[in-house]
Amino acid sequence: MMKNFIERIGVMNFIMLLVVLSIIIVSEIIFLTGDKLDAIFIAFWAPTILGFMNYLKYKK
Repeated sequence: MMKNFIERIGVMNFIMLLVVLSIIIVSEIIFLTGDKLDAIFIAFWAPTILGFMNYLKYKK
């Protein structure tokens, strides 16, 4: 199942999705430790990376 998903979206996109997921997790950990502004700043990286991935995907 996972292999089929990776083949369908591509290896690089799968790696970028893992990076985005790890950014969200790190941001949640930082938020729960008390550095709320730093966590919000880091959390904004995830949609930025996803937007950049969409831009590169549809740019022809």
